[in-house]
Amino acid sequence: MYTLNQGPPVPPSPKTTPLPDTASPQLKQMLDGAIAQAGVTTGYDPAYVALEYPGGDVDEKTGVCSDVVVRAFRKAGIDLQKEVHEDMKAARSEYPTKWGANSPDKNIDHRRVLNLMKYFERRGKSLPIRDDAADYQPGDIVAWELSSGIDHIGIVTNMISDSDKRLLIVHNIGAGTRIEDVLLAWTIKGHYRFF
Repeated sequence: MYTLNQGPPVPPSPKTTPLPDTASPQLKQMLDGAIAQAGVTTGYDPAYVALEYPGGDVDEKTGVCSDVVVRAFRKAGIDLQKEVHEDMKAARSEYPTKWGANSPDKNIDHRRVLNLMKYFERRGKSLPIRDDAADYQPGDIVAWELSSGIDHIGIVTNMISDSDKRLLIVHNIGAGTRIEDVLLAWTIKGHYRFF
């Protein structure tokens, strides 16, 4: 997989921007849950794993990009494993069939970027895709298409890049969960605001 930064998983002494006074408690919980994964999830493993349901997860030391989002949402009281599975059962024809599955699979569906994108879209959480970093706020979920055509997903944090121009992203692109200045590094294909 890709690795951009060989430095620490969390930038030393990062600058942060405060969340708005009107921010929901769930937004703070989700962001805290996402940021807390940096340095804990140190590996990357896309292997299929049989999971408990609901609330199943792979070992916290590993995972993929979508696991960052799933774990962060759980900290805010939302189990995307259960939510995506139930939504796929109700609207299977609206979800991608790229993986050849004939029916929803509670072990893997929530761990696929395209399924998360469809779930957020079906919940009315889609926002316009723009190349202006100012359009992205802490807690936004961003999906990209990497140069190799692989899908990727991460969460916008309230930490600011050294240039003070962009909010940093928490994601796992191959070297474990990291916080990096990658918002505009690849082609953005999805932008969502859940909280």
